[in-house]
Amino acid sequence: MDIHLTTAQPTAEERAAVDRELGPPESGWEGAPRKIDVDGRIAAGGGNSRHRLLPVLHAIQSRAGWISPGALNYAALRLSVAPAEVHGVASFYGMFSLAPRPPVVAHVCDDIACLTRGADSLCRELETKLGPPGSACAGGRATWLRSPCLGLCERAPAVLTTVAGETPQERVLAPAAPDAVANLLREAAEGTLHGEPDILSPIPQAGQPQLRLLRRIGLVDTSSLDDYRRLGGYEALEKAFDLGPEGVIREVIESRLVGRGGAAFPTGKKWEAVHARRGTSYVVCNADESEPGTFKDHVVLEGDPFAVLEGMTIAALAVGAQRGYIYVRGEYPLAAKRLEQAILLARAQGFLGDDIRGRGLRFDIELRRGAGAYICGEETALFNSIEGYRGEPRNKPPFPTQEGLFRQPTVVNNVETLINIPEIILAGGAAYARVGTENSAGYQLFCLCGHVMRPGVYEIPFGATLRQTIELAGGLGGNGRLKAVLLGGAAGALVSPAELDTPLTFEGVRAIGATLGSGVVMPLDDSIDLKRILLRIAEFFRDESCGQCVPCRVGAVRQQESLARLVHGRPLASVAEEIRMLKEMGQAMRDASICGLGQTASSVLESALHRWNLFL
Repeated sequence: MDIHLTTAQPTAEERAAVDRELGPPESGWEGAPRKIDVDGRIAAGGGNSRHRLLPVLHAIQSRAGWISPGALNYAALRLSVAPAEVHGVASFYGMFSLAPRPPVVAHVCDDIACLTRGADSLCRELETKLGPPGSACAGGRATWLRSPCLGLCERAPAVLTTVAGETPQERVLAPAAPDAVANLLREAAEGTLHGEPDILSPIPQAGQPQLRLLRRIGLVDTSSLDDYRRLGGYEALEKAFDLGPEGVIREVIESRLVGRGGAAFPTGKKWEAVHARRGTSYVVCNADESEPGTFKDHVVLEGDPFAVLEGMTIAALAVGAQRGYIYVRGEYPLAAKRLEQAILLARAQGFLGDDIRGRGLRFDIELRRGAGAYICGEETALFNSIEGYRGEPRNKPPFPTQEGLFRQPTVVNNVETLINIPEIILAGGAAYARVGTENSAGYQLFCLCGHVMRPGVYEIPFGATLRQTIELAGGLGGNGRLKAVLLGGAAGALVSPAELDTPLTFEGVRAIGATLGSGVVMPLDDSIDLKRILLRIAEFFRDESCGQCVPCRVGAVRQQESLARLVHGRPLASVAEEIRMLKEMGQAMRDASICGLGQTASSVLESALHRWNLFL
């Protein structure tokens, strides 16, 4: 039995939003009119449906603009989940609001990439035009908020506007100007905001013959599976059927492909471990890229969604999975739309379903949207989120290949890893392994943003230097005087101009104490105050820590407070003592945190302290 702290009831629109997501309630036990002759004798409905909680919360927020106590109670009733549990999940995610707010909200990014492109100025002007963040404007029907990275770094400064209602809308404005933001909010509040063509991020290398992973983006009609097949799509799946599960795994192992999300674990070994366990298993695509400076997933998902589905289907064939999930970042509305459409088309044409292409493979894919939690990029936190729990990491072991989604063996790969799979199957693992260097095989997608002339996603075989990569993007932007390069994202490292000739390989960046991470390359000119960048990263980790383990929960807060004292010239004892404490806290987080967030929260700070005398 659960204690209900309120008797709040849902509004008609909130009830309708939940019922549209779950279907009408089956009995009085889950919200239908009570029939005593039936409901008085048996408890019907509910069942094991907690994994629908995140979609239900999205449905409520999209309809009403916030999630009221009555809506939480109704969601709990429909899903047979304790109200306290529903509240705990809803309060965990940054995109959900449990307090009343206007139906139109502009989320204005003020994270590191947008800071290099005028986010501060944009926010100051919005305060003048619209009032402070969180204040009502446009007749009380709109507001604006400062936001962490929206994954639109190549088009900074970026704004994502959400419009709740019967027909909810989401509109990206990037690059954003103050007048354009104000006009967008006014039109949305007045109900005069009309649809417009979706804007895809351009691929600076579009049309270049050497491209493999990006070769279709900008050329393929994402609404046509036939067009994808015309450009070579699903040829790899046909070849995979001929190879069989063991043959596919052999090719992936021979390719020496490692995960492109930052951990760099051998993909073939992961697949082999799940294949060996037999029984029920899952394939999960981690598309929750929330690392500041990272945006390659949304470019791929928006421009070539079928490639991800094909990679997942080959993975399912290899490991024997019948079900897959794509967990896409909540701030990527267009990517989610393109994926939903692609899944429907693939299912209709026999590339997903009970008997794919008549070859006896049963596999289908379900889409899940995240809701603003960086921690859900950690694979076990992602599993918890899909299952309807707070996105908190699990202890390892057991590892996902042993006990992952729904406690079953699971292959989890990110978007870039999966789109490499068709290339490996078609070319052969040995041929793929010859691309790049001896210890870093294949292709890597790099996210070039900040002070470069042509921001965007670039595909490069491993081995190019950091200098060559920046030159590929047109060279330095800003004032042209390089101060530092953020490599690998907020969990990566700041490197100096003296290190520009470092090869961008796993072994090359390791030699200078850095990491490739999620592929971020963000040059910063000398107009940027590195102390401000470090403080913004510390604030990011403080906000994004899930709070489950003490080293990260306390360490991320104390790190941000200590750094703020240094930035403002108010150390507790001396600058040297404050820096000593910072390093000790970083070591404690690395040694004792459950997951990679706490283990890397001090990485950029310590790389900067190693290379520059910022506070002495």
